[in-house]
Amino acid sequence: MAVDVIMPQMGESVAEGTIVRWLKEPGDTVDRDEPIFEITTDKVDAEIPAPEAGVLLEIKVQAGETVEVGTVVARIGEEGEGGGDSKAKGGDDASDDSADEAAAQDAADETDDADRSDKGATTGGYGDRDQKKPSADKPRSEMSAAELRQTRSTPVVRKIADEHGVDIADVDGSGLDGRVTKKDILAYIDAGKHAQKAAPRQAERPAAPQQPQQPRQQAPSDGKVTLGVPMNPVRMRDNDSYEPMSRMRRTISDRMIQSKQYSAHVHTCFEIDYGKVDALRRKYKKPYGERGAKLTFTTFLARAAVKALQQHPIVNAAHDGENIIYRGDINLGIAVAIEQGLIVPVIQSADELSMLGLSKRIADLGERARTKKLKPDDVAGLTFSITNPGIFGSQWGTPIIPQPNVAILGVGTIEKRVKVISLPDGSDTFGVKLSGYLTLGFDHRIIDGAAADQFMVSVKETLENFDESAM
Repeated sequence: MAVDVIMPQMGESVAEGTIVRWLKEPGDTVDRDEPIFEITTDKVDAEIPAPEAGVLLEIKVQAGETVEVGTVVARIGEEGEGGGDSKAKGGDDASDDSADEAAAQDAADETDDADRSDKGATTGGYGDRDQKKPSADKPRSEMSAAELRQTRSTPVVRKIADEHGVDIADVDGSGLDGRVTKKDILAYIDAGKHAQKAAPRQAERPAAPQQPQQPRQQAPSDGKVTLGVPMNPVRMRDNDSYEPMSRMRRTISDRMIQSKQYSAHVHTCFEIDYGKVDALRRKYKKPYGERGAKLTFTTFLARAAVKALQQHPIVNAAHDGENIIYRGDINLGIAVAIEQGLIVPVIQSADELSMLGLSKRIADLGERARTKKLKPDDVAGLTFSITNPGIFGSQWGTPIIPQPNVAILGVGTIEKRVKVISLPDGSDTFGVKLSGYLTLGFDHRIIDGAAADQFMVSVKETLENFDESAM
C-alpha cells in the first residue's frame, strides 16, 4: 500500500511551506527517515525525511511551489505500484483519504482544546477565553498567525463549506486557535446560521467608492506604509544588481514590522560582570567536553534567564490582544544565524534541564539548525528567546519581540574593560573586568519598566554570583 508524504507543520503557527528542492527523483529507492526533499517556511529551513522505506512513486508538488500544511506532496510505495491505492501515513482506509484526514484533524483539535481547557484553570482562564474571528474583509497578508489558522482547515471541511456557501471565518471553531473542525462546520450548517448571515452581510456592505489609482510608490494619506512596498521608487542603475528576496527573508521582514506595530517596544540595558561565570566556564570546560557537551557563555545565560523567568512569570507570558496568558512551561529559544536568515530553535521545558542538559541541547539544536535537520517540535512553543549579536562584536542592541511573546533578551559582546574597583579600605583603584551588556526588549502593554528591571536584576545577580553547585 502506497504512503502519502505530506507537507509537515514546522512550528505551531506555521500554515504553509515552500519546497526548495527534491533530493530524490521518481523511481529512486528511499530508506525510512532518509531526507527526500527540502522545505522553507517562515520559521525554519529543513530537510524532510521519508515516512517509510520504498520507492518514490510520484512527486505531486514541484520545487518552488508553496502549499498548505497537510498537503500531499509525494507518494512512496513498492516499485510498479499504481496511483489509486495510496493512503496517508497512519491511515486505515485507502478509499477515503479525506475522511481519514478530517477524522485525524478532529481528534487532534479536540485533544488540543482539552489540553488548553485544563491549563485554563491555572493560567487565568486561557482555555476559556473567546477567540476573535478574522474579519471577512481583512487581507490574508494582514492576518496574524492565529487568524490565518482560523481560516485554514482540512480538505473535507473546506469542501463542505464550499458546497454550502459558508465562509469558514464565520464559524466558531473548537479546535486549536479556533480552527474549524468537521463537527463545527456541520453544526453551523444544521443550525442554518449561514443562510441567516448571507443576506445581512450583503446589505451591510455598501459599494466601495471609486478612488483614483495612486502610483505604487506613494504612501497612503494616513502615513502608513504597506508592508513590502517602498515609499519611494527604486531606480536601477548600470552598476546595480538585484536578487529576489527569499521566502524566509520576506517573512522575517514582514513579521518584524508587524511586531513593531503591534507591541509597545521598550528596552532596558544592564552591564554584567562575567568574571565568576568565566572562571567556572574555564574550570568545567574539560569535564563537560568529556561528557559530550560544550560549555559556553550561552549556557550560563540560558540558566540565568530560566531562573529569572521562574521568579518573574510575567516576562514569560503572552498576549492575545485582550488577555495576558501566563505560560505553564518555559520554552527557551536560542537564535541561530544561518546564511538564509535567522532561526530560533526552542529548548522545550528548559527549566527542567541541568547545566549539562542545557549545554547539550543548545549545541544539538544549533548544529541541526545549521544543517537543516530541525524537526517540527524543535521550533514550536516558544515563550522567551535569547539573541546574541555580541558574537559578531555588537556592544548592545534593541531586539524586536517575536510574537506572541512579550519579551526578548539581547546579548552584547563580552570583553575586557577597565573599571573602577572599590578596595576594602574604601579607596578606589582601576582594574580589568570581563564585562558585557544585556538588553531586554519588552512589551510595555504587559510589562512595566519596574518589572522589566527587576527581571534584569535577577539575571545580573545570578550571573555575577553564579552558584557553583549548579554545575
